[in-house]
Amino acid sequence: MAEPSFYIGVIGNVISLLVFLSPVETFWKIVKRKSTEEYKSLPYICTLLGSTLWTYYGIVTPGEYLVSTVNGFGSLVEIIYVLLFLIYVPRHLKLNTIVVVALLNVFFPVVAIAATRSAFQDEKMRSQSMGFICAGLNIVMYGSPLSAMKTVVTTKSVKYMPFWLSFFLFLNGAIWAVYASLQHDVFLLVPNGVGFVFGTIQLILYGIYRNAKPAGLSSSKIAADEEEGLTARAPLLS
Repeated sequence: MAEPSFYIGVIGNVISLLVFLSPVETFWKIVKRKSTEEYKSLPYICTLLGSTLWTYYGIVTPGEYLVSTVNGFGSLVEIIYVLLFLIYVPRHLKLNTIVVVALLNVFFPVVAIAATRSAFQDEKMRSQSMGFICAGLNIVMYGSPLSAMKTVVTTKSVKYMPFWLSFFLFLNGAIWAVYASLQHDVFLLVPNGVGFVFGTIQLILYGIYRNAKPAGLSSSKIAADEEEGLTARAPLLS
């Protein structure tokens, strides 16, 4: 009979898949309009970076195949998102976007994986070193919801923080934190615990401001800040 951590991990996989697929509507609009308009590429580039490194972590860490499978799927989805961005980003931003993609999605993962493999012959040390890198990146990226939460408070509008995104941040962090506890994996526990806390705060803010009268909002500002809110999903996935 499978251990409880397996079932928790499967639930976490399902939730993570939903989070990975959440921007599909955004990219459908981009393809229809043939322009990325106000949307920013960095959330998807960062998510691809995190997913790639977590996939490798899951591969080199015994018993963490559920982490590698969901992030392997996420990496494929994010590659599609990033490629669509490269196709439809305005010409004056295309070169900068290509440079960022090359640095964060090609150069950094290759260097990180090569460095851990050459520096440590022991698989456990490779796993721990990659765990430090992944957890550190996730914690840094978890700071992204702070600006979105500040915008909600200042504008008194939850348009800047979509409910389902906040809900899945909360749920995803909670499930993966429980899974990490059962697996005794501190590298998964710390960033997902932080995600659970941020998700909880966002849901509380949503409850406070969902019926509040919003300040005047421009359409371009709404698009930019909704995308800023999407940045919060970059570190969701363990």
